[in-house]
Amino acid sequence: MRKIELQELAQLAKSAKGGIDRIYLHWTAGHYNTLCLDYHLNITGDGDLYLSTPDLRTVLAHTWMRNTGALGLALCCCADAKIYPDGSFNLGTEAPTCWQIEVCARTIALLCDVLEVAIDREHVLTHAEIGDIDGYGPAFLGTHQFEKWDLWYLRDYDEAWRSGGDVLRGKANWYLGTPQPLVI
Repeated sequence: MRKIELQELAQLAKSAKGGIDRIYLHWTAGHYNTLCLDYHLNITGDGDLYLSTPDLRTVLAHTWMRNTGALGLALCCCADAKIYPDGSFNLGTEAPTCWQIEVCARTIALLCDVLEVAIDREHVLTHAEIGDIDGYGPAFLGTHQFEKWDLWYLRDYDEAWRSGGDVLRGKANWYLGTPQPLVI
């Protein structure tokens, strides 16, 4: 596991073009500086980006039955996070930081731009969204199937709670549309 800058990540993404067509977004359910090898990229609490493999096409164990052709991007956070039967939740002692959310969105924008992958709900999804599609996400809360709710909700620019996938895709699309380059 090593720290990586966006410029180097852009070069790695060029090498992986055609081999990745989806990005799945996670949290590690750990501490801000605890990195996890199940994900291609980890974002620490202060927004540093870490790479776990030199080839982004490497199949890692981040999303049940959906790892081939997919990149796993995780925020190192949410130690002690809890969800309750009524759907309320607590993101724990180490909730996602503003830095993590912005670095994640900028990383999504860069990767999707280089890989020529659309930033939409078909290609860039949170683990909570995939869990709902595959039968083990927050839609199944209260059943024996419920397991994953990574990034189900996040605070948006106005501090309102919104779908985490919508927040991250929205920010990524904004970064993609800004006049400044994603990589300097």
